[in-house]
This record gives sequence, C-alpha cells and structure tokens, in this order.
Amino acid sequence: MVFKRRNQRTWPQYLGDLVYPKGGWSRAASYVWYRLRRLPDPPHKIARGIAAGVFVCFSPFFGFHFFLAAILAFVMQGNILAALLATFFGNPLTFPFIATVCIELGSWMLGHQGSVPLPELFAAFSQASLELWRNFTAIFTPEVTHWNRLADFFWRVFFPYMVGGVLPGTVAGVAAYMLTLPAVTVYQKRRIKRLQARVEKRRKAAARADAALKAD
Repeated sequence: MVFKRRNQRTWPQYLGDLVYPKGGWSRAASYVWYRLRRLPDPPHKIARGIAAGVFVCFSPFFGFHFFLAAILAFVMQGNILAALLATFFGNPLTFPFIATVCIELGSWMLGHQGSVPLPELFAAFSQASLELWRNFTAIFTPEVTHWNRLADFFWRVFFPYMVGGVLPGTVAGVAAYMLTLPAVTVYQKRRIKRLQARVEKRRKAAARADAALKAD
C-alpha cells in the first residue's frame, strides 16, 4: 500500500506517542491548528465544532470522546471533523488538570465529604473498565456478575466528575469558540486573497503571452 508505514510501530512506541508525540506536543498542536484552519466550512461552523470537541474533553466518558464530540457537533450544526480534532485538547498534559477540576467541583456541588485524589481517580476508572468487561464476559460464562463495586464507582467518582465537568466544560467551549471564530475568519479571508492574487497573476501572465503571440 502507498500510505503504509515502512517500519511498523510497536505497541510501546504507539503508547509512547500518545504520551509524547514524535516532534513534541507543540508540533502536534501546530499541526492540529493548521488542519482546523484549512477545513472547507464557514468559520462559525468550524468554531462550533471546536467548542463541541473541547466541551466533551471535560466529560468522564473516556474512550467515547470522539463519538460524543461528533454527535454534539452535529446537534450544534458545527463541523464534525473540527470537533474530532478539538478533542486533542484533552491529552496527557491537560487531563490531570481537567480531572482535578471536574472531580473537585463535582464533589463540592454534591456535598461529598472529601474528593478523590488524582492517582486514585485514574485507578478507579481503570478498575471500573475491567469490571465492566468481566461482567460482559460473564454473560457467556458461568461466572457471577458483580455490580456493587460499579455502583460505588458511579456515585463516588463518575457522577461527581460528570456534574463537575459541565461548568468548566461550558466555559472552555465558549472560550474556544470566541477565540477560534475570529482567528479562522481572518485566516480564511487572507487565504482567499492569496488565491485571488495568484489567479490574477496567472491571468495577467496568460494575457501577456497572448499579446506576445499576436505581436509575432
């Protein structure tokens, strides 16, 4: 295949790129912003998509951010690809901050005594994922399902995270919309001017060539 990697990445290399991409996070962020600016849609639709993607990053539905961002962008009549790219806002560098704000705020809003420390938070999500998988496979085996630990996870971790993520997610989404709308608008106008100038330059060159031929 033309686009197939010559040297396939191993799983450790793939996981390493998720934590720290090749070329660094600044280069990865620049690439995402470059792709966002060049999307073939009006600026307000791109900005709506970006807002949707950023908002979803504050939800506890890990593994479903792409799916949720696409649905939310569709409901908001925004650019779906922009929403998918904007989920890059939630990355290993920002997730510790996002998770801390969401769980702390949610626990305070619900009146929970004490919040869940960050290492325990990530461990709880990992354990809940394993429990869900075990309960699913138990449907086809003689094993017994256990839902009590998942219920405790839901009320102690998941629900406070979800409640606490609404406000900061909304603020971040609105901020992303307000910042990207004028930036994408200016970029698209400049790009149109450059394309028009290029077309005009070619038109004049063609006109000079025709005039030279007629003169001969």
